[in-house]
Amino acid sequence: MSGNIELLNTTLAAAKAADRAALIAYLPAGFPTVDGGIEAVKAVVAGGADIVEVGLPHSDPVLDGPVIQTADDIALRGGVRIADVMRTVREAYEATGVPILVMTYWNPIDRYGVERFTAELAEAGGAGCILPDLPVQESALWREHAEKHGLATVFVVAPSSQDARLATITAAGSGFVYAASLMGVTGTRASVGAQAQNLVERTRATTDTPVCVGLGVSDAAQAAEVAGFADGVIVGSAFVKAMLDAPDEAAGLAAVRSLAGELAEGVRKR
Repeated sequence: MSGNIELLNTTLAAAKAADRAALIAYLPAGFPTVDGGIEAVKAVVAGGADIVEVGLPHSDPVLDGPVIQTADDIALRGGVRIADVMRTVREAYEATGVPILVMTYWNPIDRYGVERFTAELAEAGGAGCILPDLPVQESALWREHAEKHGLATVFVVAPSSQDARLATITAAGSGFVYAASLMGVTGTRASVGAQAQNLVERTRATTDTPVCVGLGVSDAAQAAEVAGFADGVIVGSAFVKAMLDAPDEAAGLAAVRSLAGELAEGVRKR
């Protein structure tokens, strides 16, 4: 079975054709439980998310701030496994029909086996993988298998990336480019700002692949600001925080659905 890279490509193209940015939501698998995490994905899509990134929880998430670390801890204490991540992708995709990607550090894939991981992700209906810590120069094996299985390979670029490095990264990737708007870890920020816009412009100079911005967007105003210059707006910590702050799971699902609705309005006000 082939993965859903084409669904990802057409979803991003459809948002562009509608003169807006795509809203991309991030939620960790297994948080607050495996079933609860699947319901959370359905809730953000019902609220208006176009694309969902499912996080594979990691015990040492070097790029993630305290909010996502807390959620990962809850998922790991609950015993989440790669099989649960695949189940989350499968059930979320079957229920929503939107592109579902996995965001993961490289080590779990390396241990699991690249061929096994890509084959299972494609079979589950996944659209691709975001690999924040896999160096492009070490990615040939991954890309060979991802391409074979119809999966996008999304790399992360940062404001510190030199122009030549950006060109190398964008030439190797597919689906979209993940532009990390601020140096450092994920979390909601007061202003996403000029640094992100500059990074998007520099990245666009190297590729026609859509450029989506993450790390810092938490409300509709920031979503509108980023939608003014990016092809997609990625929101993670704000959704996870809404779940963490809720008194119970039902309230958490209502909160993320509502937040997705506000953000979906924001990306349409670019």
